[in-house]
Amino acid sequence: MQFSSPDKLLFTDPPVTKGEVAKYYAAVATRMLPYVRGRTLSLVVCPQGVKSECFYKKNPAPITINDEEELLLAVQNNAIEFHVTSLPDIMVFDLDPDEGLGLREVRQGVRDLKSVLDSLNLVSFLKTSGGKGYHVVVPFVPIADWAAFSNFAKTVAQYMEQKWPTRYTSNVRKINRRGKIFVDWIRNGRGATSIAPYSLRARSGARVSLPIAWSDLPKIAPNSITMKKALTSIKAANPWEGFFKVQLTQKLA
Repeated sequence: MQFSSPDKLLFTDPPVTKGEVAKYYAAVATRMLPYVRGRTLSLVVCPQGVKSECFYKKNPAPITINDEEELLLAVQNNAIEFHVTSLPDIMVFDLDPDEGLGLREVRQGVRDLKSVLDSLNLVSFLKTSGGKGYHVVVPFVPIADWAAFSNFAKTVAQYMEQKWPTRYTSNVRKINRRGKIFVDWIRNGRGATSIAPYSLRARSGARVSLPIAWSDLPKIAPNSITMKKALTSIKAANPWEGFFKVQLTQKLA
């Protein structure tokens, strides 16, 4: 695909051009597409780069991407972030720490959430957010009951809040987050979105929301994956190998 303005600077710290963003998405397309293909997407578009005004693009007609060409066409049209609209088959928990909480507390939050999911015999997967927290992702056999799906996610967050009341809250209000981690279950409602695996973040640093292995939790911070590191990671084994196999059999409790 021919790209217009490949030398246009989209990120300044570090410097990253539109052409480099296109090369990144072409390189990760094989890993990324299974998580976005055929799903309704919302895009963060930055025509003049992330230091200028960006906007959230959510067309009246559904935005879908089914192959590498369509992915790169979105990049050609200045898309940087790709957000997947929730379906009742992939549950996402976002561990969102209050200001002042450190990485130690956030990592403990991930471990506590995994322990709850493990106790329910649910297989879960981990990725960086490209921001302050981690995302814990749980694939399920698709169900039609949105209320059951969303309520289950809320119940998990409320259980954590009740078991560790000084650490976690399930309440979205900022006043309830003081000194705590918000276990964001709200991304699992109809119409909600979450950042796609392998998507760049439209903010300083050109960070990536990258799938990682559970064993990498002590070593990888949620905002530490750059484009360069992500491109290196895809040369190794896929840390989410078996994700869709789990999805074929794992049912909502």
